[in-house]
Amino acid sequence: MAEPDFLIPEHRSRLLEGMARAVAAKGYAATTIADIVREASVSRRTFYEHFQSKSECLVALYEAASHNALKVLRAAIDPAHPWQTQVEQALAAYFAGLASNPLLMRTLYIEILGLGPEGLAARRRVNREIASFMLDVVNGASPEKPLSPQMAMAVVGGINELVLEYIERDDEERLAELVAPAAQLVHAVTGK
Repeated sequence: MAEPDFLIPEHRSRLLEGMARAVAAKGYAATTIADIVREASVSRRTFYEHFQSKSECLVALYEAASHNALKVLRAAIDPAHPWQTQVEQALAAYFAGLASNPLLMRTLYIEILGLGPEGLAARRRVNREIASFMLDVVNGASPEKPLSPQMAMAVVGGINELVLEYIERDDEERLAELVAPAAQLVHAVTGK
């Protein structure tokens, strides 16, 4: 018997949360599907109704968390404020969101890379979405001096590397320190 449609999002969400907890506790390589379904309080059958593999579940978690971060960025942009203020507010909100769940952040920034080409492709998709958002904001505010997609991606990559450095140093709670250098990078690239 198929599950009612209204239960599917809840189960998928629980599976993503279960994946996050299991990977945070054991690392991706040691995590099993049994760990994920135990953490999610669902059956193995339910897992396979949503995902074909553990790697597909991790990619889905990465994309869901990244989309939430993008929502935070979008919500922080307020065209009523000066450009520099908008950039700093958006970056502060983004870094605060990352710092609010350091285990998930560490899992996603580090473990996604362990998936090889599948993880890199997911990272690239997410980075393109964030770069596209940046292009919309920057080029919407200054159409006479457009930012190129390559430069937007360079900014996204640079900010990701700054975050990775803090993760490697176990300084996730200090991500707010990155607002100033990340804003400086955005300003240098955009010329604003």
